Amino acid sequence: MKGLIQRVNHASVTVDDQIVGEIDRGILLFLGIEKNDKKNDADKLLKKILGYRVFPDDSDRMNLSLTQIQGGLLIVSQFTLVAATGKGLRPGFSSAAPAAEGELLYNYFISQAKTQHPQISTGCYGADMKVQLINDGPVTFMLGA
Repeated sequence: MKGLIQRVNHASVTVDDQIVGEIDRGILLFLGIEKNDKKNDADKLLKKILGYRVFPDDSDRMNLSLTQIQGGLLIVSQFTLVAATGKGLRPGFSSAAPAAEGELLYNYFISQAKTQHPQISTGCYGADMKVQLINDGPVTFMLGA
């Protein structure tokens, strides 16, 4: 399981010209789920994301977590994060979880997030989504479970 996080001042996801998810200050998470990922991988990654210190403190050092600033978390599924890109000029997706399994784990991740953090918003699994964001910094990190 991979998570690309971006510290944002605002982010939104649109499906069929309708905003389905939106946050102000917080983290935009692109979540990639692989074949062998399990619930404990989701739990580990979620804990890391909520506690990862990427927000500035009073000294302007990255010392505060999403939980500490009570920011929003926008979760967007993105299977392309788990693509194999080492060979050739076309990505391979054989390591990505099958759609049904990926959706179950994505929904599990969301349900766990909602029990641990007050501001959760999401995209729509498998949909053609348009994502807009104002990256703050820019600050972007790739995290693994």
